[in-house]
Amino acid sequence: MATRVGAATKKAAPAKGAAKTKKAPAKKVPAKKAAPAKKVPAKKAPAKKAPAKKAAPAKSPFGAKWLTAQEELLQQERATYLHQAESLEAEARDLVADFQGGDTQFDEESGEGDTLSMERERDLTLSASARAAIEEIDHALAKFALGTYGICEHSGLAIPKERLEAIPWARERVEYKVGGFGRR
Repeated sequence: MATRVGAATKKAAPAKGAAKTKKAPAKKVPAKKAAPAKKVPAKKAPAKKAPAKKAAPAKSPFGAKWLTAQEELLQQERATYLHQAESLEAEARDLVADFQGGDTQFDEESGEGDTLSMERERDLTLSASARAAIEEIDHALAKFALGTYGICEHSGLAIPKERLEAIPWARERVEYKVGGFGRR
């Protein structure tokens, strides 16, 4: 019986009384030579690309006459909201100036609570709403200078004229406004 140790082979001593049989000597298998390494050509450095240009926003698909009318409408709406905001704030200030500590009534006709304070709070809330509308109108007016008035800020598609005539400061198409397409 031959056992292989490393690369050399040894024969085990035969057991006593066992017949001797001759085995053919083990053949040495030459080790495979490693294939010579193929030289891979060095990769060329990638050519520097020009910085990617930002996609230009879509231009308004509406006619100049209609756009001018919309811009004038927005200016009128802005003036109206500004007047409302200022008059409501002035009214709230006047309520505070006229307030005296004994003005609160707790009877059956007037109900409980401070009526002047509630009116003042209502005026300030309505004034804040008017100021928020003014900010939306200013945003829409800025889009005229960029040429993007009437383009949905989510999809880049044109907002329908009917929507813009109803809400001239609309930023998006109805399907994006109500939580439909593209909402996260």
